[in-house]
Amino acid sequence: MLPGLMQTTPLMISGILTYAQQAHGTREIVSKLIDEPIWRYDYAGLARRSAQLAHALRRLGVQPGDRVTSLAWNTHRHLELFYAVPGLGAVLHTANPRLFDEQIIYTINHAESGVLFFDRNFAALVERIAPHLTTVKTFVMLSDEERTIPGTVGAISYESLIAGEAQAIDWPSFDENAGAFLCYTSGTTGDPKGVLYSHRAVVLHAMAGGLNSAFGFTAFDVVMPCSSLYHATAWGLPFSAPICGTKLVLPADKMDGASLHALIEGEGVTFTGGVPTIWTMYLTWLEQTGRRPDSLKRVVIGGSAVPRAMAEAFKRLYGVSVLQIWGMTETCPIGVVATPTPSLAVLGEEAMDEAIWTRQGRLQFGIELKVEAEDGSDAPRDGESSGALKVRGPWVVKRYFRQEADAAEADGWFDTGDIATLDGHGFMRITDRQKDVIKSGGEWISSIDLENVAVGCPGVKIAAVIGVPHPKWEERPLLVIEPHDGVQVSKAEVLDYLTPRIVKWWTPDDVVFAAVPLTATGKIDKKVLRTAWREHLLGQTPAGS
Repeated sequence: MLPGLMQTTPLMISGILTYAQQAHGTREIVSKLIDEPIWRYDYAGLARRSAQLAHALRRLGVQPGDRVTSLAWNTHRHLELFYAVPGLGAVLHTANPRLFDEQIIYTINHAESGVLFFDRNFAALVERIAPHLTTVKTFVMLSDEERTIPGTVGAISYESLIAGEAQAIDWPSFDENAGAFLCYTSGTTGDPKGVLYSHRAVVLHAMAGGLNSAFGFTAFDVVMPCSSLYHATAWGLPFSAPICGTKLVLPADKMDGASLHALIEGEGVTFTGGVPTIWTMYLTWLEQTGRRPDSLKRVVIGGSAVPRAMAEAFKRLYGVSVLQIWGMTETCPIGVVATPTPSLAVLGEEAMDEAIWTRQGRLQFGIELKVEAEDGSDAPRDGESSGALKVRGPWVVKRYFRQEADAAEADGWFDTGDIATLDGHGFMRITDRQKDVIKSGGEWISSIDLENVAVGCPGVKIAAVIGVPHPKWEERPLLVIEPHDGVQVSKAEVLDYLTPRIVKWWTPDDVVFAAVPLTATGKIDKKVLRTAWREHLLGQTPAGS
């Protein structure tokens, strides 16, 4: 083999920041804050303040390989941590504040963080967990001196911490495979597991995310991440946006319809993304107020399957394209993105919409996917044959943090836990989670497909389908509906809506109305639902018999 003769400059997260400062330093960054006025600066300002933070971290004794934890929302200060911490060769652990206290404590102790940065509306949470944190020595409140709450775990003010530090730094260069971010899974089964992203993985993922086959950013875009920055580094947007030179808008924790619309309208947001529950609330707010998101062009939705009714509402009513994505913490997180192709366009707009709205997305360069049948063979890519979805690539987990056994198999494939199909257009469709698929009388029922139909019923806010024990059929589907506030929906109305849209034997044996619990990442918590309703159908005769 003849060695190549090209330079081996490592892929560094600090390189993204340096490039953004030089190539489009005046492009604006706008940040809402917890209880302060809106902050405005640019990529040059981000570079200067990140340098100040890096110097301050060194003064606190943070060394390469050390872990630093954040409990924070989507703000400019959190963004500065995204560059300063890994820029020094340390690792930023973005803790998920929506986990139970015990899980937050577990992740911080497991990470062995020495410094904890937190937003001031997490002060009570930090006071509760601080006595149980075994390695944290320094607490920093992400606020100015005036608003730093006196006495809260001895926290110092972020602005005081970085004040007076030099606004330039020679970022160190090191192995691109060094750890950069530590993100934990939501822990729905057992303790949360740590996924340690490398600089190489984050940079390659960010470059791929900006491609036309994915988010398709240009320097004229205005990007607002509505997935919280602690979720798998918010889908790579804090890195893809600076690479492409987009304006960046950070909404803090203000995800209600009025707050989001004020930023969309006021800042000219063209692209945003988040979990379906956010957009359910936003569409409801638009309908109630008669307002329109005129600047908005694209919404990327992930975390769980996108209801078709939601995609149709965005397109038909407001001219906004919906990009469905699939990924996981273990994939940094982008796996596939539902963007159109010429092979779909020739089928007509309706057929193309059908393909895009009913599939999680199409193959992206850098991620390999395969569907494995029960006998271990590769299932045909015909859009019908389903099996275990496996992935591999440069931003897919090899091993969980502090676990000796590889998460990926010997050949590098990682089992996602999803059941899926692949088709000839390169699109992947999730039919269910392996643990959520319903087996009734020897036939499989997709809970995801049922949910996507049911949520289109007028008045339905969230629809959840679980398999519950049945004495005759082993399992039957139970539909749990959470209606919109102030709206009355009956069982008969829901079943009448479903009847022409699903096969008869998929018909839920019952429809119940209750609040649908969500996990820390905004997904339906089916473990809680199965526990609550597991006895519900015993002794009943299935409606689909």
